[in-house]
Amino acid sequence: MSNPVITHQPGPTYGGTNVQTGDWSTGLCSCCSDLLVCGLGCLFPPALACYTANKYGENPCLPCIPGGMAALRTHMRMTYGIQGTLCNDALMTFCCVFCETCRMAREIRIRNGETS
Repeated sequence: MSNPVITHQPGPTYGGTNVQTGDWSTGLCSCCSDLLVCGLGCLFPPALACYTANKYGENPCLPCIPGGMAALRTHMRMTYGIQGTLCNDALMTFCCVFCETCRMAREIRIRNGETS
């Protein structure tokens, strides 16, 4: 009797749709596509960042440490098959932090089937 050979390790699952699109589901400034996220992002950006990390399955405190949002964006991009670079992740989360936080939250909600 021989043991079966495992050729594929199971990866993390985040529920919802895992469509490999090559791009973000919404644009950087597409705030009107999800008014809840837009409102929370305008009034309480740190709360939205912590909510996004938690919904993604990471520690909610991750956005509070330096480089945490860039790490979260990089991991989301790699998980969802979105094109980009580490340098772009760092620049987007540093220069456009509010818009990028909203886009990441919209992406999580879309992938989880919470909005269209």
